Amino acid sequence: MKPAPIFTALLVLVCAGSFLAASCHKKSTNPPPDGEDPDWPKDSVRVVVQQGISRPWEILWGPDDHIWMTERGGKVSRVDPKTGELKPLLTISEVVANGEGGLLGMVLHPSFAQQPFVYLVYNYGSPYREKVVRYRYENNTLASPTTILDNIPAAGIHNGSRLLISGDKLFITTGDAAASGNAQLTTSLSGKVLRLNLDGSIPADNPIPNNPLWSYGHRNPQGLVMANNILYAAEHGAGIEDEVNIIEKQRNYGWPTVEGPCNTGSETAFCTANNVKGPIWSTGGSTFALCGLDYYHHERIPQWKNSLLVTSLKNTTLYQLQLSADGKTVTGSKTYFTGKFGRLRDVCVSPNGRVYICTDESPGKIIEVSKPE
Repeated sequence: MKPAPIFTALLVLVCAGSFLAASCHKKSTNPPPDGEDPDWPKDSVRVVVQQGISRPWEILWGPDDHIWMTERGGKVSRVDPKTGELKPLLTISEVVANGEGGLLGMVLHPSFAQQPFVYLVYNYGSPYREKVVRYRYENNTLASPTTILDNIPAAGIHNGSRLLISGDKLFITTGDAAASGNAQLTTSLSGKVLRLNLDGSIPADNPIPNNPLWSYGHRNPQGLVMANNILYAAEHGAGIEDEVNIIEKQRNYGWPTVEGPCNTGSETAFCTANNVKGPIWSTGGSTFALCGLDYYHHERIPQWKNSLLVTSLKNTTLYQLQLSADGKTVTGSKTYFTGKFGRLRDVCVSPNGRVYICTDESPGKIIEVSKPE
């Protein structure tokens, strides 16, 4: 029996609507993560610190075999990874913790024994702004503050603020500070990856003379790592498309016109006209709130070799992104610890291959991840 004409018409409309919805839906650069690794040993996780800290933002491995840590309220500390002992260094009274702002990123000078400098980025003042300050580590405290860059626009959201030193250059991520259009303005410090000499001067080989801009079109990049001469960044999307990008000189990353890959008609036209580089991995039609980022290449956890490790706040998950041999693509992904510890803010890797994660909680936690001895 043939269907009634009115039923046939409705069926066509439904199918047409489904086709249009599917064709308009943005596809991620890679498939969703493959799920939890079934071979992961359950006895390989240890809580190092679970009290006495509030909303840690940066953790990094120091040359003294301690974890160096910032807390959003303004405190800088060292943490003994064996005992969990907290060793406070400094509380910066100028820090204003407003919304997502406060004391955020930190990096140590690569020749720390000879030049014991600590670079910090934090929000301050009214109107609300952001600055990068270099301190000197001496007598178990931080002293002699020197401003490297200030008057970066800030807001209660989207402050970026991850720091990285590669060679003799300092890289700084900045968010759009709730003014998305500024990400496309090369005259604004918002929505950028910036590049400076370690004394705060502007390198002669930056893309624009007397401008710290290195790349632009960013929404809120909060993860940054250099591996195999490739600079990777993790970036928060709005309602869709968190991204992991390879950062290149003078490239545009599309925000606010482009979210994730250039895969809609208007995005493709903008990308072609504006030298936009798409992500190597993105989350498609949702967001995970990707944040801290590090590179893993150690025999201690062999299945993570040549991988990016990225934390997520919203999805309370550690993501392992397996890289291709040349590091330019993501070939697979897995998830770890979903829902076990809460919002995961940052990750760092020790020289012996142990991984440390901090939680964006109050009280916060630092967790060690390592295969059993």
